[in-house]
Amino acid sequence: MSHLLRNNKPLLGRVRRIKGQAEALERALENCADCSAVLQQIAAIRGAVNGLMAGVLEDHIREHIGAADISTEARNAEIDQLVAILRSYLK
Repeated sequence: MSHLLRNNKPLLGRVRRIKGQAEALERALENCADCSAVLQQIAAIRGAVNGLMAGVLEDHIREHIGAADISTEARNAEIDQLVAILRSYLK
């Protein structure tokens, strides 16, 4: 995944923000925060993870599946792998 090596600084920033959100959720639960605050934090984390997934997915499609120099067999293998990942993610 060479494209991740070239573009990992923004991805790491997103992961670190997600980590901070998860830690805030943990603190909220430990401190018996109001249900609506907990739900809001969970929604924020979900949105952040979905954004991260969308970014990595887009890069993957452009760099691997959309590459001009990829064989039909390799493209089909990449598509099969991506479909399996998406099915798992969307469960």
